[in-house]
Order: sequence, then structure tokens, then C-alpha cells
Amino acid sequence: MGTENEEKDRKMDRKQEIIHTLLLVLAAFIWGTAFVAQSVGSGIVGPFTFLACRGWIGLLFLAGVIRANDTIQYKRMRRALQTGAAGAASGSDVAEIFRPVTKAQRKSLLLGSLFCGLALFFAQLTQQIGIAHTTTAKSSFITALYCIIVPVLSVFLGHRPHWKVWTCVVMGVIGLYLLCMKPGEIGFGFGDLLTLISSFLFAVQILIVDHVIKRVDGIRLSAGQLFIMAFISTWVMIFVERPGIELICQALPSLIYAGVFSSGIAFTLQIIAQQGLNPTIASLAMCLESVFGALAGWALQGQSLAGRELFGCVLMFAAIVYSQVDLKSLKKKGV
Repeated sequence: MGTENEEKDRKMDRKQEIIHTLLLVLAAFIWGTAFVAQSVGSGIVGPFTFLACRGWIGLLFLAGVIRANDTIQYKRMRRALQTGAAGAASGSDVAEIFRPVTKAQRKSLLLGSLFCGLALFFAQLTQQIGIAHTTTAKSSFITALYCIIVPVLSVFLGHRPHWKVWTCVVMGVIGLYLLCMKPGEIGFGFGDLLTLISSFLFAVQILIVDHVIKRVDGIRLSAGQLFIMAFISTWVMIFVERPGIELICQALPSLIYAGVFSSGIAFTLQIIAQQGLNPTIASLAMCLESVFGALAGWALQGQSLAGRELFGCVLMFAAIVYSQVDLKSLKKKGV
């Protein structure tokens, strides 16, 4: 009986892991298509203005999501209490399910939002500045190297990735190279260095989320990190760029897409889906944004894809699929 229950729990864990990985692939799709919006917007307003506006728009969107989610959960728990359902939570437990109540919960949310927001702000800033001094292809490739940096940093934090995970990382990096880099393009300049710093900061943000998400609500953490990013960007924007309202209105379609979909939805999907998922697998799924970015450029901007680039896309997708294959189950079934 115990063995059957363990097998059932293992299958449930596998199902949850696959679902969370698919959510991260969806987030990567949104980030990839957002490259088009970012490209258009960056030609109209400065980087701090773009970061500030997309942050506040995303935060406004998430405020509505949080309120709706709280209302739904409150009504659901209230019905459970009224009907006396077995195992129903007490009134105090109801509040703690979707809202930080204790001092420890508020502290975890505050610190998590602060550190995630700082990492996200500097990661996006160095990426935005770096792309002005390098090619888009090299920027995409170097940024997505966080799929290597995450498992390396994880080792120092006590994680021990399985050998299959390292195989998937190698496949992903080769796929990224084929997708993003032109033959013979191996130079490394100032823009590349800034982008590499950005990749490291994105890896740090992923690991912070992996650590904090066990103790806080994912949607509130997403809103908190957006607030930190938008707050800092706004102050720098006011003193450095001072944009006119007409320029912001001109860039509004790009800002709305980047704010609602990329900042609001995709970052929330990342935070929720990372819960209970190996951070290396998470980073591998998220680096698919380079694939979706290339496909979006082909579909929306008429950019062509060479055979090696298509093969790079296929190799990266294969790495994600292989990372989710349960080798033990296949051996038991004789596959």
C-alpha cells in the first residue's frame, strides 16, 4: 500500500513539474514576442522611461488580478466554512492563504520583492544599454546564457543537478549558438560584457525567486518586484531623460504590451511556475524566449531564418522535452 501511494505521489509530482514547465514556456513565448514591442519602443523613448512605464502598467494590471483573486478565494473559503466541509480552514487561515498577515509573512514578501526587484531592474537596464553596443543576435545569445549560470550558482547553494540536466543545458547552449550567432562571429566587446552582466543578474533573480516563493504569494511577489523596478526607473527617468508626454503616447502600444503581457503576465507565470521546479530546468525553459523572438521576427517583421537557425530552434525545444522525460518510467515500461 505504501509503495502504491509513493508511486501515485511521484506521478502527481511529475504532472505538476510538466505543467509548471509549460507555464514557463508560455512566459518565454510572451517575452520572445515582446522583443518586437521593445524594439519599437526603444526607438521612441529612453531605457529608463520604457522600464518605468512598463513597470507601472504591469503593476496596475496585477493590482486588478490580486483583488479579483482575493475575492474569489475569500468567497470559496467562506462557502466551505458555511457548509462545514471536511478539513475546511478556520477564519484566520482563510486570510493567510492569499494575504500576508503575520510579521514574518510581511517581512518575507517585502525582502523578496526588494531583492527580486533590484535584480530585475539592473538586469533589464544592463541588457537595454548593452544591446546598443552589440548586435541583437549576440545580445539574445549572451542573455540566454543564464541557463548555464543558474546551475553553476546552484551548486554553490547546495543544489546538485542531475547529469541529464547538464546534458540538456549543453544542448540548449548549442541550440542558442546556432540560432543567434553568425558564422565566425566570436568578438567580445563592451556591449557584450554588459549583456553578460545582465545574464548573471537574470540568473540571480531566478534563484532569489526559487528561494522566496516557498513563503510568499506568487502574484504579490511579482507585483512587489515590479514596484521596485518601476520606482527606481521613474526617479532616474525624471532626472536623466525627462520625456515628453507626446513621446510616451507615441510609444503607448509597445508599453502596454510590454507592461501587461511581458511584465504583468509573464513574470507572474515565472514566479508561480518556479514553485517546486528545479531552477536549472526553469532557466532552460525560459531561455526559449530567444527561439520565440526569432520566430516573431520572422512572422511579424519578415526576417528570414537560415537552416542552422531553424536547427538551433529544434535543438532547444528538444532539450526542454528531454529534460521532462522520466527515464525511470520508460525503463519500467521497456521503452
